[in-house]
Amino acid sequence: MIKVMFVCLGNICRSPMAEFILKDMVKKRGIASDFEIASSATSTEEWGNPIYSPAAKKLSQEGIAYTDRRAVQLKKSDYNKYDYIIAMEKRNIENIKHICGPDTDNKVSLLLSYAGRNDNIADPWYTGNFDITYDEILEGCEGFLTFCGY
Repeated sequence: MIKVMFVCLGNICRSPMAEFILKDMVKKRGIASDFEIASSATSTEEWGNPIYSPAAKKLSQEGIAYTDRRAVQLKKSDYNKYDYIIAMEKRNIENIKHICGPDTDNKVSLLLSYAGRNDNIADPWYTGNFDITYDEILEGCEGFLTFCGY
């Protein structure tokens, strides 16, 4: 089983979008049982809050099912639990290392690196553009599945 943790700053926009996009992709490919997929935040700013409504709206527009979930913070123990800890932006990587310690097993990566890009996922909290964020997450998740041999 491949265990994936997506991480962003607040866990209300990008990382839950990535969580549910990848869950949808693996379900449609018939490989959902091969994956455990979750998301979390590096901060406590949004702890306990639901998915930001425009992010939920974009998922619905794309036919992506999502559950009512609440923002949680990444824990040090998550480093040992997950095979891949995938950040939405470079700043998240530094915060992940601050929480989890050194990345001795090379588990921490940038989502768009799986698409051959060294770019951050656009933060729709600031841009207001959930279409770009969705497209970038989709691109990164497709690359990730290819990387995993799917």
